[in-house]
Amino acid sequence: MSSSAITSDIAGATLRRGPRRSWRGALFVLPYLPFLIVFGIAPTIYALDLAFTNVNGGFEAFHNFVRTYNDFRFINSFKHVLLYTTVWLVALMIFVVGLSLLLHGRANRVSSTFRFLFYIPGALAGAAAVVIWLFMLDPTVSPAGFILKHGLHADEFAQSIAAQNLPYIFAMIAFWTGAGGWIVVMYGALNTIPHELEEAARIDGAGPIAIALRVKLPLIKKWIAYMLILSFATGTQLFVEPQIVQNASFGLVPDTWSANQLAYQLAFRYADFNGAAAIAVDLLVIGLIGAVIIVTRTGLFKAED
Repeated sequence: MSSSAITSDIAGATLRRGPRRSWRGALFVLPYLPFLIVFGIAPTIYALDLAFTNVNGGFEAFHNFVRTYNDFRFINSFKHVLLYTTVWLVALMIFVVGLSLLLHGRANRVSSTFRFLFYIPGALAGAAAVVIWLFMLDPTVSPAGFILKHGLHADEFAQSIAAQNLPYIFAMIAFWTGAGGWIVVMYGALNTIPHELEEAARIDGAGPIAIALRVKLPLIKKWIAYMLILSFATGTQLFVEPQIVQNASFGLVPDTWSANQLAYQLAFRYADFNGAAAIAVDLLVIGLIGAVIIVTRTGLFKAED
């Protein structure tokens, strides 16, 4: 049989399988679409409508954005979120990727045990994790009281949650609850690397560190980008942690500490739904810009050759 005949047969088979494969993919996507429309697309359109209109429905252009920007709490709330998100993403980049490479380099029963232990905190809901950390941050009862007293110079709970400590505390809580799940994801990504590549690197004289940094790390770059996009989007939506700490501290933490809290207060304390929607759109735009930068710099959706 000639090569042209073989090529035509393959092309015909591909065309015959194409629609079937597309329908199979649609079966997985279709159940998600109603939830995406109801809880994702529709609220976004509604928020955009509120952000550019007034109470009576009249078009306001960017008035709501300017008005909320001039609110004395706006800049501080976004600064808090920016610092918290930066600390959290750096911690994820260093420790999640580092621990994943370390565990993959020691792939044995001990590695499996550690992955399970890392994942356990992620099984807790965010609110439950904050309650645990409220106990951990009280120097009088915390098992880490020595560290709190000598590291943060805190002799009581109010000193532990001082304003300058909050971004780092919330980043620590977020890392504690989310890092384990990402370690499992990164470990799965590392398992997709062909074993022959590691063997070839060893034959060339590369040690474990060189293999991890020069072979494995570049091959999981897209997974790291995926982690950063989702974590950045989650970080900008910070609400539960400062809200619970604010209630537990009887107002020591402002109820507008994060941007989401400020939007919540505008909507449900001052009935300013248009201003709250403007802040929500601000957060949406920030998340989209961050995602675009990461995607373009890492080639997340670029097809492999």
